[in-house]
Amino acid sequence: MRVHGRPASGELRATLLILFSACCFGSIAIFVSIATRSGARLADVLAWRYLFGALLLRLFSGGFGSAKVRPRRAVVLLVLAGGGQAAVATLSLSALNYVSVSTVTFLFYSYPAWVALIAAMRGTEPLTGRRVLALALSLAGIAVMVGMPGAGGLNVTGVILALVAAFLYALYIPMLGRFGEALPPAVTASYACAGAALIFTVAAVVRGGPVFTLAPIAWTMIGLLALVSTAIAFLAFLRGLAVIGPVRTAIVSTIEPFWASLLASVALGQALSPRSLAGGLLIAAAVVILNAPLSAPGSPAA
Repeated sequence: MRVHGRPASGELRATLLILFSACCFGSIAIFVSIATRSGARLADVLAWRYLFGALLLRLFSGGFGSAKVRPRRAVVLLVLAGGGQAAVATLSLSALNYVSVSTVTFLFYSYPAWVALIAAMRGTEPLTGRRVLALALSLAGIAVMVGMPGAGGLNVTGVILALVAAFLYALYIPMLGRFGEALPPAVTASYACAGAALIFTVAAVVRGGPVFTLAPIAWTMIGLLALVSTAIAFLAFLRGLAVIGPVRTAIVSTIEPFWASLLASVALGQALSPRSLAGGLLIAAAVVILNAPLSAPGSPAA
């Protein structure tokens, strides 16, 4: 809802929450990179991340005795929300075995286009000119940052894995919002994380884990992953999603790779390239367009 040609304060606050959550999620690669450099295995890092994240979210929601959830709904949240989270992470990380990081990033961040298309086909959110322009700018920003995939030499398996991950995430965003209706965000997120934790813990056990004797820096990164990139990120994401909807949420979230590049330049000493800055500006323009005031009623542009 917009008042007097300006975005309602609730929408602006929700957009800021999505931007904040995108920065939290965008920090995952850095935290994981530092943890694995210390000798921790990826399966163990992900298992501990989701386990601690689920515990934190339950505490944030008032403890384990609060917010009663019917058993059937709890199972749905564990299986679909948790399974969806694990599936997207597994597919996108598996794609890295076949194609470059830049190619996976470019293909995965096509998900806002899938979100917009699905919403338009279902009739839940119209595909307005403003949204099409913002979507085009955000995708162009991703392309500028990571580069367009080469015309030849791409591994088909890697491309398919990345695109399937993008499509699943496009389905996951509105699904999470729908399953979380009438529930506190912390409760919805805790079930999603618990389901993912169960899956990754099983994977870690199959690989001979989970490992308890990790380096202090690895435990520190796991703690940051659980608190910042899981508990806080999910809470902000779900609160924003409930207000501005899946399409705008997906477009605003494309700030993630720019934040990752910015953080990598500070934490890992990787240079922030002009392409990253240019891509970030394009994505910022998309966010501004989505939240720009509409013309007042009765004006020539209305």
